[in-house]
Amino acid sequence: MAQAVSLVSGNFSFKRKLDGTLDKRKVVCIHCKEELAYHRSSSSLKYHLKAKHITGSNVTSNLTGVQQPTLDQCIRRVSRQTSSRLTTSIAKWIAKDCRPVNIVTDQGLTEVIRIATSDPSFELPSRATIMPRIHELYINEKKCKVELLSQTKSVALTGDHWTSVSQHNYLGTTAHLIDKDWHMHSFALTVLKSEERHFAEACAEQFMQVAKEWEIESKITTVGTDSARNMIAASRLLPFEHMPCIAHIIQRAIVMALREGGFDGVLGKCRKLVGHFKHSPSNMIDLKAQQIAHDLGEETLVQDVLTRWHSTLEMVSRILRNKDPLMATLAHQNHKLTLLTSAEFDKLARLEKLLEPCRYVMELLGGEKYVSCSVVLPALCHLALKMAVTEDDPAYVVRFKDAFKEDLTKRKENTNIAWLKIASALDPRFKNLKCIPKAERAEVWETLDKMLKEEELSPRSSDAGSEPQKKKIGLLVMGSDTESDDETSLESSPLARYRAEPSISLEQCPLQWWSAHSRSHDKLATIALKYLPTPASTVPCERLFSLAGHIVHKKRAALAPENVNKLVCLSSWLNAD
Repeated sequence: MAQAVSLVSGNFSFKRKLDGTLDKRKVVCIHCKEELAYHRSSSSLKYHLKAKHITGSNVTSNLTGVQQPTLDQCIRRVSRQTSSRLTTSIAKWIAKDCRPVNIVTDQGLTEVIRIATSDPSFELPSRATIMPRIHELYINEKKCKVELLSQTKSVALTGDHWTSVSQHNYLGTTAHLIDKDWHMHSFALTVLKSEERHFAEACAEQFMQVAKEWEIESKITTVGTDSARNMIAASRLLPFEHMPCIAHIIQRAIVMALREGGFDGVLGKCRKLVGHFKHSPSNMIDLKAQQIAHDLGEETLVQDVLTRWHSTLEMVSRILRNKDPLMATLAHQNHKLTLLTSAEFDKLARLEKLLEPCRYVMELLGGEKYVSCSVVLPALCHLALKMAVTEDDPAYVVRFKDAFKEDLTKRKENTNIAWLKIASALDPRFKNLKCIPKAERAEVWETLDKMLKEEELSPRSSDAGSEPQKKKIGLLVMGSDTESDDETSLESSPLARYRAEPSISLEQCPLQWWSAHSRSHDKLATIALKYLPTPASTVPCERLFSLAGHIVHKKRAALAPENVNKLVCLSSWLNAD
């Protein structure tokens, strides 16, 4: 009979066949009697020992006489490399999702990481370790933004002020540009603490400070702000074009039209009705029961605030959707409310129809990932058509429409109309310029012709396309004083070739069109890179301050301004990626 041969310090032996000989292709573990294939290599055998019997040393101790390892030696510990990666991931998580830094002291998170790593002794990094890692992430991300800014010739800015819960004033600034591959980029530049009052000179100086810090003074084309007097005055002190926020302008026109249209009375009843349910949990429970009884989903009511966009429309829409549950609930309650009449419900339905196009346009103009500046004039034209008075309109609707159009027209005159016209002409969707009167179209093309003659621009090549525009603008109804297109072409060959190109549909992306035609229209493409990135509103800053509100809350009111800037910008950059 063949003598047994042991392998791996006696932990395995060859399998014995029925005739007593050894099978050199199979081995048996002496601890669990499991059969394993053997291919003249002990790697798989050692792996079996480590996986099934913890370590190879403890199972061989009885055979070799070596001392049995301690429990601490048997624990699988996280490697230094894995620990470093975990620290970076935790720092990125804190920055991206606006978590407080002291979350690393949470015992629950520690238990989760220990289970995930199978290391019961793992300890989370301290705050002193996390903060330098967050600063490192900020520096790396900022380098990418600086590189992106260095490769472009035109940058548009938006800016607005914000006050934190600790009563610190900040200026938020965002940058908007189109890269050489015709991709739109929009990201935060800084959230700068302001020590001075928001006088025009101080605001202008802060914008220049941001421009110098990022080395883009010579590249800035427009600065977008709201229509506050100090911002308008500051824009006159800056060497850049000013672009007032169109969304703010539309909202102000809505507020004025609501007042002139005589909706104050019915909206006051709606606010009291909403307050009756929002301030009483028991009343809200009764309403939810009625919503279920009427086969509607549970939905809370919304209280409107005139300075909060779309809140009036949302309040009215929810009351109309829940009309039957509301009336049924109030019929079984003791209250002192003055109920809405059928005529008032009809008035609310008409108001909802009036405000819906405004919300559509404001949301359309508030995008960051697509061209919005060229859509302003077509969108305002669309609103003018929607607000046209018809024979079926009651008197209060006529007053609303007239007040809205009158106020919007006055505010439109204070916008940068010249810039908006050029942007629309450079957008292949709207280059027919039907959104402006026919008498003004020739002036736009003459201005473009002068730009082409004055600037000696080098050809720019690009092959890649851009992300398709995600906002639907197919609802825009184009119209003007005339629909005739038989206008005399200018003798400028670049403009003639461009105007001869067929227009694209409203759903197509103009940046993709320019990416495909930038070589054939190289000089005009350079001008498009200057005009098209300008945002139509300051909504990017509003989003930035919403993000800042998640970071600088009551428990973190003592955050240093430098850390506020880094955390807000880093979170914005990481979420954008």
